[in-house]
Amino acid sequence: MSITRRRARSGWGFVLPFAIFFTAFFIIPIVYAVYQSLFKVERTGSLGLSGSKQVFVWFDNYAAALSDAAFVDSLVRILIFAVIQVPVMVILAVALALLLDAASARGVPFFRSAYFLPYGVPGVVASILWGFLYTPGISPIVTLLNDLGLNVDFLGTDNILLSIINIVTWQFAGYNMLVLVAQLKSINPDLYESARMDGAGAWRIVWNIKLPLARPAIVMVTVFTIVGTLQLFSEPLVLKPLTGAINFTYTPNLTAYNEAFNKDNYQMAAAQAVLLAVVAMVFSFGFLRLFGRGDDES
Repeated sequence: MSITRRRARSGWGFVLPFAIFFTAFFIIPIVYAVYQSLFKVERTGSLGLSGSKQVFVWFDNYAAALSDAAFVDSLVRILIFAVIQVPVMVILAVALALLLDAASARGVPFFRSAYFLPYGVPGVVASILWGFLYTPGISPIVTLLNDLGLNVDFLGTDNILLSIINIVTWQFAGYNMLVLVAQLKSINPDLYESARMDGAGAWRIVWNIKLPLARPAIVMVTVFTIVGTLQLFSEPLVLKPLTGAINFTYTPNLTAYNEAFNKDNYQMAAAQAVLLAVVAMVFSFGFLRLFGRGDDES
């Protein structure tokens, strides 16, 4: 056996396990969801007790989903959430990464671990913890604000979206920060030294060297944040029993969950999930189209 064929077989040996799991747990579920969304269950007999069958309905489920005011409202709400959440997340992650990159070596390991620690807390647990901190009567934060004369209802209709933004930012900012720190650490230190010799200050180095060279990581973090934001599910589901401001149509994922497991309408849920995936693709690829071309053009 030639060396080339041996290397090719070794390469396939590494790639094949990933390809199998990727196909089984990513590609096939997507294809099955699209397939399910094209059908509808029809029940016969009195009260639908005589049996049921699946009927091919083309895009009727998509039309029904887009004509459902509750689902459309959930899409608008998640887009508003993304408009606030994405800039907050990216700006905070960039700021933390720049602080760690500029800090002294002694304090960096501690603060890097401290910033990253919330990411190790599962989303459900984090939502439960923050739910207690938002609930009047048991929250030390609410009690302190009340003592200061500030009556803030974190679980009220006007504030619940910002409260969820706080949970998501607290949990994922540290992860995004590590991605950016890794990119900043890959920059050649000689560039900084040359800039200082030319009279550049700290801010000039940040704007003209660090941020431009960290652009690929910033773009990647932004795309991940866009996709993750549009998939919001665990936080509102956990907070729902604590407030009347959240219902089962608060986000698109909650709406699909409600259709599938409360209404037993898996076909409609599949259509709503596919529509949400299309929205996420449009925004993520649109962002890449606008801001991800700098590396190729340079």
